[in-house]
Amino acid sequence: MILLLELSGRPAPDARRRAEALLDQVGLAHRIETFPDRLSGGEQQRVAIARALINDPLVVLADEPTGNLDYDTGKLVLDLLDTLTRQAGKNLVMVTHSEEVVGVADRVFRLRDGKLVEDHLAPHQPAMSA
Repeated sequence: MILLLELSGRPAPDARRRAEALLDQVGLAHRIETFPDRLSGGEQQRVAIARALINDPLVVLADEPTGNLDYDTGKLVLDLLDTLTRQAGKNLVMVTHSEEVVGVADRVFRLRDGKLVEDHLAPHQPAMSA
C-alpha cells in the first residue's frame, strides 16, 4: 500500500502514515509488517478495502467482496466496505451473486444472460443481518 502512494508522488513518511491510518480503520494496524501469505482470507479482504481507498478514488469497485469468506467474516468485511466508503463519500459498485450483499445497496441492477432484467432503488438496510 505504501508503494502505491509513493508511486503517485507522496513522500514515504506521508505514505506510511496514510497506510497505517487505513489499516487501523480496518482493524489491521498491528499487521502492517505481515506478508500477505500470512494473513487470513478475511484479513486479506480488509487489506484490499484499505488498498482500494488508499489513493482516494471517486469510485470503489468490488467484485464478489465476500465470495470466499465464511458468513461472519463476510459480514465484517461487507460492513467495513460499506461504512468506510460511505464515510469517505465514495461511490461503491459491487458485483455479487449474494442476496445478503445486495442488502447494503442503494440501487440494484440484476442481469440474466447478459441482459438487464431489473433496475430499482433499494432502501438502505444493515448489511447481512444475522
